[in-house]
Formats: sequence, C-alpha cells, structure tokens
Amino acid sequence: MKKICDIYKDTLSLHEKGVHIECLDEKSGIQAIERAAANLPMLPGSVEKQEHEYIRHGTQVLIGAFEVATGKISAVLKDTRGNVDFLDFVEQRVATDPEAKWVFILDQLNTHKSIDLVRWVAKECNIEDDLGIERRRGVIKSMKTRMDFLSDSTHRIRFIYTPKHRSWMNQIEIWFGILERNLLKRLSTSSIEQLKQKIYSYMKYFNDCLAHPFAWTYKGDVLKI
Repeated sequence: MKKICDIYKDTLSLHEKGVHIECLDEKSGIQAIERAAANLPMLPGSVEKQEHEYIRHGTQVLIGAFEVATGKISAVLKDTRGNVDFLDFVEQRVATDPEAKWVFILDQLNTHKSIDLVRWVAKECNIEDDLGIERRRGVIKSMKTRMDFLSDSTHRIRFIYTPKHRSWMNQIEIWFGILERNLLKRLSTSSIEQLKQKIYSYMKYFNDCLAHPFAWTYKGDVLKI
C-alpha cells in the first residue's frame, strides 16, 4: 500500500521525466437498458420520476486507464474481458509512447497476470531469458511467479498490484464512480451501439472539461488503535 502511495506522491515529477503512471481496471456488466416508458418530468416540489420497468439490450465491458498526472481517461468497450482483451488494451496504451517507461497500477485479477502478458512484457523489454513452463518451473510457473516478474522495478513496463481487498487504492475506481453517477445511473438506451456512443461522448467531455488529478491524501500508514 505504501509503494502505491509513494508512486502517487511522485507522479508529477515522474510525469515530467516522461514516465507514464496509469491505473487500469475493467468495469463489467454495463447494461444497455431502455426504459419501458418515458420519465415523468420534475415539478415544483417533486423530482423527476424514472420508469422502473426496462428492456435489456445486452451488456458491455469497459476496460479503462486513468492517467494519474492529468486525470484523463482512456478506455475501450468490449463484449468480453478475457486475457486477450486486457493485453490488447495494454498494448494500445504503450503504443502511444512506445519508448517510454510505463507503470500500471491494478488489482490482482487473473487476467492481469496472464502468461500472454508476461511474454509480451519480456518481448517489449528485450528480455531473452527462458520464461519456463506453466505449472512446472520458471517465470510462468504460477500466478505468483508471473506477478513477481511483472512487478520487477527494473523493467521499462511494470505493474504494481493492489493488495487483496484494497481495490479502492486504484484511482480509476473513483472515475468509475463518477461515470456511474453522472451517466449510467439514469441512462436509457435502445441498443449497444447507442450505449457505446453515450459513454465515448461522456469520456471526451470529461477529458476536455473535467479532467484533473485527484488529491490523494492517504499515505499508506498502518492504522493505529
């Protein structure tokens, strides 16, 4: 926890040196919901009333990256959230500045420690060592060995994992809450495509008008009783 807080504290100075610090995560189960009837408008002394019955048009997964230094969001909407989906998104982020150093903060989901991710990082960082055999030996032997490799501070691309039950330390969770309150909570859409358009439009509006670094005040200290 302290390691993550130290990174947050040093983000601006690292950003000035060209190091990218981004928080990654997925928001799954975003439903394209169409209300069965129009909302009733607000009146003096009465809030807008939303129809409780709805029609489902499917779901989407948002895979996002929150840039800690600027508060800007980058994200894609997909049908699934597997190893390939996550790796594709990480590749897209690194491709925006392929020679720079990247530090990603994320939780310990299995897809965040996949064999494919390990092999890709090894290739990008010019690591030619034998990576081993799954369940038998080497870097790719287990989740733990893969996480240790991906967390290596000597790598140009590395990952810092939040402790279990500490996903709140990932700043993109704060942005997911903003998205939920400002858009998704009362959204009515007639299709998946309309849902995508609404979310992408909100992301552009957020980056253009609202983005700013969050004031992270927690220092990672052990609580005292």
